[in-house]
Amino acid sequence: MDGNFPPAAILRVVLLTVVLSSSTAFLEPYDLLYDNAVQAFYSSDYGDVVRYMEGALSSYGEVRRTKVRCRLRCQDQHQFDETFSDLRFFDVVLRRAACMDECIEEKLGTQSVHKVSQDVVQDFHRRIPYNYLQLAYQKLKQPDKAAAAAHTYFQANPEHVEMGQNLEQYKDLQGVEEDHFVDREARPHQHSFTAAVRLYDKGDYESAIALFEDALLEYYKADVECRALCQGPQRFEGHDHLRYRYSLHELISDHFTQMLHCEHECVRDLATRPGRLSPMENYLPLHYDYLQFAYFQVDRLEEALQCALSYLLFHEGEEFMTDNVDYYSEVLGHNGEPREKAAWYLRRHKQELELLLIGSKTMGVEFTEGNYWSSTGGRDDSNRIPSGTDGWMEYVPISEKRNVTVAAPQQLNEGGPLVYESVQLVQNSAALNGTQRVLLDHVISEEECAELRHLAHAVTMAGDGYRGRMSPHTPNEKFEGATVLKTLQYGYEGRVPMRSARLFYDISERARRIIESYFLLNSTLHFSYTHLVCRTAITGQQDHRNDLSHPIHADNCLLDPEANECWKEPPAYTYRDYSALLYLNGDFEGGEFIFTEMDAKTVTASVKPRCGRMVGFSSGGENPHGVKAVTSGQRCAVALWFTLDPLFRELERLQADEVIQALDTQSVWGQGLSINPKDEL
Repeated sequence: MDGNFPPAAILRVVLLTVVLSSSTAFLEPYDLLYDNAVQAFYSSDYGDVVRYMEGALSSYGEVRRTKVRCRLRCQDQHQFDETFSDLRFFDVVLRRAACMDECIEEKLGTQSVHKVSQDVVQDFHRRIPYNYLQLAYQKLKQPDKAAAAAHTYFQANPEHVEMGQNLEQYKDLQGVEEDHFVDREARPHQHSFTAAVRLYDKGDYESAIALFEDALLEYYKADVECRALCQGPQRFEGHDHLRYRYSLHELISDHFTQMLHCEHECVRDLATRPGRLSPMENYLPLHYDYLQFAYFQVDRLEEALQCALSYLLFHEGEEFMTDNVDYYSEVLGHNGEPREKAAWYLRRHKQELELLLIGSKTMGVEFTEGNYWSSTGGRDDSNRIPSGTDGWMEYVPISEKRNVTVAAPQQLNEGGPLVYESVQLVQNSAALNGTQRVLLDHVISEEECAELRHLAHAVTMAGDGYRGRMSPHTPNEKFEGATVLKTLQYGYEGRVPMRSARLFYDISERARRIIESYFLLNSTLHFSYTHLVCRTAITGQQDHRNDLSHPIHADNCLLDPEANECWKEPPAYTYRDYSALLYLNGDFEGGEFIFTEMDAKTVTASVKPRCGRMVGFSSGGENPHGVKAVTSGQRCAVALWFTLDPLFRELERLQADEVIQALDTQSVWGQGLSINPKDEL
């Protein structure tokens, strides 16, 4: 790809120039800088990649800090008072809005240029810029900075096997030191907490105390900032904005409901490490548990009592901590009070915290030097000391809050008829080292493969199925796709042979029947999504490549390698039950399909694509899979996902069925086809 900017990008630069002429301050929008960096990457201009991408990260951080600062400042300046009235309420709201507009534009310039698409926001949340930076710094022979970028990306993407391998290679490079492996996006409260636990485990209680106290300060600060960011524009899921005609108070109610939901998630977000799906259980109370015992170890019992009482605010009546409070009070000769900040925070956010404290009754682990409990089960008060945590901070998913899928579907039968005489069984589940897996050959012929590949070249579009993102999984490949309905539409319009469009429809039905029969399913298998896809290696981007064409994942749950779990919850397509990939060619390098263990690292089976070969499997956490890098040529396939729930049948497939039925009855020639592109999923 060349480095020329599209007309839309040029127009945007012109508009920005106009905006600048009337703005007292200006910060370059991070989405524009990000786009420039990506364009530079595809042009192999790695110096510009670094310049633009570092600028984008800086701009992103500045926008966030400015919004937090301005919202908190204006919130303090324009507060709601005791005498509540409609007029007073709207007066404060309008004054806050004007205050924030003035404050933000003073630092950033016109706010409209900083409105960024949700896709770009998600890329920054997932730390995608650091993947580009790692590659660019590597090309520029700056391994120390490449190591930092790789480490930062890997913290939020621990399932990215190739990045983990890159990090191991960086460790062996001359000039790369251990302190180069830093997380550039580390959250201060989590960084201090982790460092404090290490010191605690080493018995350095004085140093641990300082870091735990710092972690608490940073936690409460981060909580305030998170809630301030929730005050921005909200997304109203399920509403058609152009037809949104509710009353003023309904609009305000909807907005505040979204805002409260966002604030509610702050508690979970602050306790969740980057790249993890679940929060660290008992996270905030655990600070006070560590502190009470650390203060005891350095003979500061007043502080120990205060922290123990603070812990009990979150876990009222917990036996081990109640015993500690009794001990501290007895030695000191007086009772104490919990920390004011902890009490205030719990009053404000009790319900949110309670949702994260499920199962935390097991968190307090008693250390009993001497005979805390006598051999007869009675308490030996003459030789007791307080109990404390054992340094446990292992990642523990809250299984009570989530539906976990770690096993194959209940129907584990396989080996049914293959329906078509030409189809040959190559490997079953046992040979593929897993469950509910099958590899078949000769599902379609060489002629059918060639026709479908020719069809793919005519109908597929870059980024189809991924909101137009040309390289959704790796910057080193171009992804193109097309649906069944779109292909039939092209056929009706005469842009491709209708025979070829019909072939795509027919062979996907052939694949569905084979999967349904082989796995001996007792109910009908419905289409969930059907996609004709091609992945093309980008010339000039393949040197020293270690990433995957498609990262390791499961099809109906969120794979969490560290917890060895797969969370069956949105945004995963939880209704998908079986998956299949029907390959159209094998004349490319790389691109092997792989199954792994749930650690996303241990490969259990590898499949080399070729014309007519199909791999089928159940869609859950029992079958993590991915695609190795396509390093040369183009890899094409028909990707199919199926569901046993008719409520989640593919809408486009139902419309395609109607088109085929019309064709078969010849009624189409008199009426024309009703294919609405807006109905596409």
